[in-house]
Amino acid sequence: MSVNTDAYVVGVDFGTLSGRAVVVRVSDGAELGSAVHEYAHRVIEDTLPGTGVRLGPDWALQSAEDWRDVLRNAVPKALAVAGVQASQVIGVGTDFTACTVLPTTADGTPLAEIHPDRPHAWPKLWKHHAAQPHADRINALAAERGEPWLPRYGGKISSEWEFAKGLQVLEEDPEIYHLADRWIEAADWIIWQLTGVETRNVCTAGYKGIHQDGHYPTAEFLAALNPGFADFTGKLGHELAPLGGLAGRLTAQAAEWTRLPEGTPVAVGNVDAHVTAAAADAVRPGQMVAIMGTSTCHIMPSGELAEVPGMCGVVRDGIVPGLWGYEAGQSGVGDIFGWFVDTSVPPAYTERAAELGLGVHEYLTSLAERQPVGAHGLVALDWHNGNRSVLVDHNLSGVIVGQTLATKPEDVYRALIEATAFGARVIVEAFEGSGVPVEEFVVAGGLLKNRFLMQVYADVLRRPLSAIGSEQGPALGSAIHAAVAAGAYPDITAAAAAMGKRTPAVYQPDPGRADAYDRLYAEYRRLHDHFADGGMLHRLRAIRNEATK
Repeated sequence: MSVNTDAYVVGVDFGTLSGRAVVVRVSDGAELGSAVHEYAHRVIEDTLPGTGVRLGPDWALQSAEDWRDVLRNAVPKALAVAGVQASQVIGVGTDFTACTVLPTTADGTPLAEIHPDRPHAWPKLWKHHAAQPHADRINALAAERGEPWLPRYGGKISSEWEFAKGLQVLEEDPEIYHLADRWIEAADWIIWQLTGVETRNVCTAGYKGIHQDGHYPTAEFLAALNPGFADFTGKLGHELAPLGGLAGRLTAQAAEWTRLPEGTPVAVGNVDAHVTAAAADAVRPGQMVAIMGTSTCHIMPSGELAEVPGMCGVVRDGIVPGLWGYEAGQSGVGDIFGWFVDTSVPPAYTERAAELGLGVHEYLTSLAERQPVGAHGLVALDWHNGNRSVLVDHNLSGVIVGQTLATKPEDVYRALIEATAFGARVIVEAFEGSGVPVEEFVVAGGLLKNRFLMQVYADVLRRPLSAIGSEQGPALGSAIHAAVAAGAYPDITAAAAAMGKRTPAVYQPDPGRADAYDRLYAEYRRLHDHFADGGMLHRLRAIRNEATK
């Protein structure tokens, strides 16, 4: 089909610490300009802004005003950088972290803006894990009753998702729960802000909202958890919008924020990981995309429906219409490396890195990559932020085995990188062991910049890694969806083929290193299986929680 070469779309990616906008040419996916806006409140983990109200362990909140500021700042700046006139923009698409969810009034006003001193009124970020006991109860009851939706989530739903977080609000602040006319994913709330129209997308509803085969869990099931929870699905909305669909058009207010024309088409909301599949032109069966950043999300379309242990969900039309979309993930990857650098690197290393003109991560990587596989004598579990797949337990914690008085920071840093690669291999093996083949492993996200880390993954997985051709995968993916919503392409597959970017087999496994990693992976699996029941790790967390009350 013929596409106007003077037409552009804007993709806006709302991440964990910042939001970014990118201006993309519709005809070929060329990225002409981008801008980033850092959230003023970043992640709210200790106290509520301006109140002094303390939060408990494992809380993680955000501010909705930070998200509006991305529209006010990043979008106009990206247009200016691109040198594109607002009149040339034919569509806007957005993506969000998930499950990042918030309670609002019937008109979409966040309850945090009415009750700023109430923790449960604030948006809960995806990595808010304080609802784990509520997730445990949901899983136990669903298993006991044989709920048909449970196998679609690998046998367990996550504490990160809508129902666990909603049940926590009900039981810890019932007044806020009853004041919440809507319990809405940020992915849908931002579309409401842009268009004035409340929509719910099929992706977040399916993966984070337990919506399967046209239904949410029954009121009877919810009442068995807590009688006051029976009405929960009434807060969620029931009409789901398809990915790539037209959600609405920019209101006058949103046009003022973004400096785009009022009436510009806006695509249905989506999740940052899932929309990245389009950016990598990886929307065909068997193409697994690993979006690697603070955490990693594994996304893969398939023509087959199967039950994969510990997956985050399989949803019809959840990545592209017409296919089953699978999701799995790791709750901590880049966050783990960041934690180590922030807490465990001696000043001498920081000083030496500065002398060499390197960041601390770069310096540790340069030291770690000189080692033969296994030379550090360590193996670690990548559970510092819990385990999303395949154990689905966010009360698990990190473990490092083999340290001696000779262990150096670069040894531990390398072991942590390897641990995340081993965790990815567990996920791939779970899919293939369930009859869902992974034909191509595609990497995307900020960690793609670390070539050593990518090579470790290729060696551990014993397979080539393809790489997305964009540093802004989610934003590009959102722009691709915007092009579909605006009518420039008939569907996501066609738009991804024209606008997406992927280089096949960029990293090839080294047979010798792969063999050496097989031995280390065997030890990782032994450690993984030993601590999988959570006994010791749960007890340690309980002791910590009691001591910090």
